[in-house]
Amino acid sequence: MWRSNMAALSSSTTFGRRTGLFRSLLSLYWTHGPGQTRIGPGPLRCVASVCAGTWSSQLSRLSHRDLYQLSVSDPDQFWGSAADRLRWVKPFDRVRDCELSSGKINWFVGGKLNVSVNCLDVHVEKHPDRVALIWERDEPGTEVKVTYRELLETTCRLANTLKNHGIQKGDRVAIYMPVSPLAVAAMLACARIGAVHTVVFAGFSSEALAGRIQDAQCKAVITCNQGVRGGRLIHLKSTVDTAVKSCPTVQHVFVSQRTEKPAVMGELDVPLEESAVCPAELMDSEDLLFLLYTSGSTGKPKGIVHTQAGYLLYASLTHQYVFDYRDGDVFGCVADVGWITGHSYVVYGPLCNGATTVLFESTPVYPNPGRYWETVQRLRISQFYGAPTALRLLLKFDESWVKKYDRSSLRTLGSVGEPINHEAWHWFHSVVGDGRCPLVDTWWQTETGGVCIAPRPADEGAPIVPAMAMRPFFGIQPALMGEKGELLSGTSVSGALCISQPWPGMARGIYGDHQRFIDAYFKPYPGYYFTGDGAFRTEEGYYQITGRMDDVINVSGHRLGTAEIEDALDEHPAVPETAVVGIPHDIKGEVPFAFVVLKEDLGDDPHAVLQQLRELVATKIAKYAVPEDFLVVKRLPKTRSGKIMRRILRKIAMEMNGDLGDVSTLDDPSVVKEIVEAQQRYRKQTTTWFQASGD
Repeated sequence: MWRSNMAALSSSTTFGRRTGLFRSLLSLYWTHGPGQTRIGPGPLRCVASVCAGTWSSQLSRLSHRDLYQLSVSDPDQFWGSAADRLRWVKPFDRVRDCELSSGKINWFVGGKLNVSVNCLDVHVEKHPDRVALIWERDEPGTEVKVTYRELLETTCRLANTLKNHGIQKGDRVAIYMPVSPLAVAAMLACARIGAVHTVVFAGFSSEALAGRIQDAQCKAVITCNQGVRGGRLIHLKSTVDTAVKSCPTVQHVFVSQRTEKPAVMGELDVPLEESAVCPAELMDSEDLLFLLYTSGSTGKPKGIVHTQAGYLLYASLTHQYVFDYRDGDVFGCVADVGWITGHSYVVYGPLCNGATTVLFESTPVYPNPGRYWETVQRLRISQFYGAPTALRLLLKFDESWVKKYDRSSLRTLGSVGEPINHEAWHWFHSVVGDGRCPLVDTWWQTETGGVCIAPRPADEGAPIVPAMAMRPFFGIQPALMGEKGELLSGTSVSGALCISQPWPGMARGIYGDHQRFIDAYFKPYPGYYFTGDGAFRTEEGYYQITGRMDDVINVSGHRLGTAEIEDALDEHPAVPETAVVGIPHDIKGEVPFAFVVLKEDLGDDPHAVLQQLRELVATKIAKYAVPEDFLVVKRLPKTRSGKIMRRILRKIAMEMNGDLGDVSTLDDPSVVKEIVEAQQRYRKQTTTWFQASGD
């Protein structure tokens, strides 16, 4: 079966090509003595082993409300008990040693484990033939299933290749690959030998890739000859070749074949092929697991550091409880593995829990707008986790693209990446989920490691408020801070969203610049983790995310979240998507500027629609919230993960077209020229178009 699966991966893959049928995998076990670990035949043994999803008998009897209360009042007891779900080689001596104001964060001090063992070996021992990955390849109906036994074997082969070419514990390895089983195996292979992986989205330019390799001082790169997405070929190896020319630390480039076209191999290049058994490195709880680069306010990407035990435990726990994961479910997160959502909810969380997880290689509209829902029907997906930007794209099409497919397997729907607007929420809940599936609007960040605020888990029958994150997860204690740095108490208040105590999944630093980490997250509000987001606490005590604090504008003394204006605009049936930014105003301080996408089959006059939008914002929020300007555009500038680049829009709105900065991370950089030209035509027509009523 594995041979046929590998043939499906690529008929010309170098990985394992000359070894014929893969050898039978030996069952492995951990033994440990003073300062040493070894692998040998026999049953898997460990110090503490509790099946994922179980608690100590004491905690298992508590309600969700009581569990949450325990998690914030006695985090040592809560997280110490929760950590039993991991397989430890050496038990930890202390649950935590943290001091937020100095950025000191240590969890499960003294503990030893290996992440890949927790994600693979423990499941191979119990159910080796359970499907670990379903690779939903670009062409519908060509999916490839990979069992836990097969994934372990692939991981070990990759790990041995790395080791035999000098990659050691602590070395950094860049992974520049499409969504595929080999990409997952590459991440787990690094974890197995103690190398630190940094996955770079396989669509970034050679310059962007080189910048990340240089910052992390990567010793090796793992890539493919080409990627396939939406019917198009993406040349990955040639991009890597260009990037590594300016990366002197790179000693080897490991190459696999995704398509038939052979890769041109150079002196640094190594085919992937090795033995199927690889001992797992003994790792301290706080050893580095991976770096993931995210945009910083300075424009320089920052390498967010995540470590071993705390990250894995938090990803595992949130995957189970937020999405109601149950044994036998098929978990469908359609994110790319190059982003934190892919790390936590495509790879580490689901695999740690022994789940079957979907790898989605294609796009929401290839070959047609029914692709997601045809995949749900064919793979019998239980949980579907996607981004609002994709949902807004799909709701522009007729509902028949959804309803023609059987979605009865779905039990939970999830939204990730940005606050979801009401129209998209109701479409997702009512049309996709037939009104029967709980929809969890999840709030979290690359820095948090996993979901922090979401409607679930909650006590049975607890309400879900549309388009609201609502409830903090176990161990997460939100705090809202005022403009003078004061802690805001009570309900019906808005402020800067902070978290008042550490949790296991949180980032440990910015690679190579810990002071920047402290300055960005702990200095603004000493003693608290500052998220950079604003939030509103309702009368019921729920949390509504209002957007980035740098997306909060002050109009004549009124603080206003741009996401709130976007939500109001998006309710208009002719408007599938908007983006609002703040620009300076001589009198009001700041005013909103709205970029509006109108549906192509719009029957109404665009001027009439824009007038309706002004009235809609005035009604939903207030007159002062009505954007000063509306610019109709065909599309918005987005990164390859679907995030709208508001930084670029703000500069265009301010007519700073010569200083737009790096646009290489955009899915299609040509959109910038389109918007600039539209803005120039707009300025020629009138100085101010559709001014806010009441001015």
